[in-house]
Amino acid sequence: MNAVLPMPHRFSDRRRLFLFLMAAPAVVYVAAIGLWPLSQGVWYSFYRYNLLRPGRTSFVGLQNYVDIFTDEATRTAILNTFQFTIFSVGLQLIFGFCLALLLWRDSRFNRAVLAFLLVPSTITPLVVGLIFKALLGADYGMIGYFLSQAGIGPRTGLLTDASTALWVLILIDCWEWTPLMTLILLAGLKALPADLLEAGTVDGATAWQRFRLLILPLMLPSIFLALTLRTMDAFRVFDSVFVTTGGGPNDATNTLMMLGVKQGLQFFNVGYASAVGNVTLLFIALIATVLLLVVRRADVRINGR
Repeated sequence: MNAVLPMPHRFSDRRRLFLFLMAAPAVVYVAAIGLWPLSQGVWYSFYRYNLLRPGRTSFVGLQNYVDIFTDEATRTAILNTFQFTIFSVGLQLIFGFCLALLLWRDSRFNRAVLAFLLVPSTITPLVVGLIFKALLGADYGMIGYFLSQAGIGPRTGLLTDASTALWVLILIDCWEWTPLMTLILLAGLKALPADLLEAGTVDGATAWQRFRLLILPLMLPSIFLALTLRTMDAFRVFDSVFVTTGGGPNDATNTLMMLGVKQGLQFFNVGYASAVGNVTLLFIALIATVLLLVVRRADVRINGR
């Protein structure tokens, strides 16, 4: 019997070198546009550095970070960011899963509906914000006019009232990004093994039992992917807030990204703005880690692996 000879090490070394050379440009590109600005942001965050007064730059250590968690306006921005992220992503997951289940069966009608649903996600958040600002205006907006005529909502408009502005932004975000959540979850549903689902039906499992015991456990990786992508994006919300409310009224819709942009580009406080950006990055990394641990624990508990 002819033995299978191992591949020569020389070939594997050449292949490894080839892969390294092919990946090197991408690594250099990411380092140039990502790691270098990140390191500069970390460096500036330890300084009181204002572009209008560069001669007064001084090392302050962690004082910028202390100010972030002690300043009332910054704490409000943190709470607004978490509220926006939790409710917008949570609603998108619920609506997205329901739509994915409705569109699960492959048909020409479902494909047409899916293509129509994906239209909002192809529009940039800046344009979406401008559209809804025009629609919700109390004086000239179509939706704002009918709501005011029906006596629903404040007379000044939903986006200019502190009690409703953030919730309106959450609904706008849901309108734009629920289709993306639907697409990710629908792809996960399409990848489920049909024989396993048929076996559950043959065994007499109800629709709820199939969903709870078969579909949901197998969908955990897709759910984790959808939650992670949308959470990272929602936590960095800026465009729609900037063009609709500008963080107002009275900081009711001010988020961490809005705060960082204002400090850096309006007040030119580069040190404080850098600290805000670093805190935002740490929050995103922490949330992604928590999501990963929760999904892994649920996977172990449900699937035993």
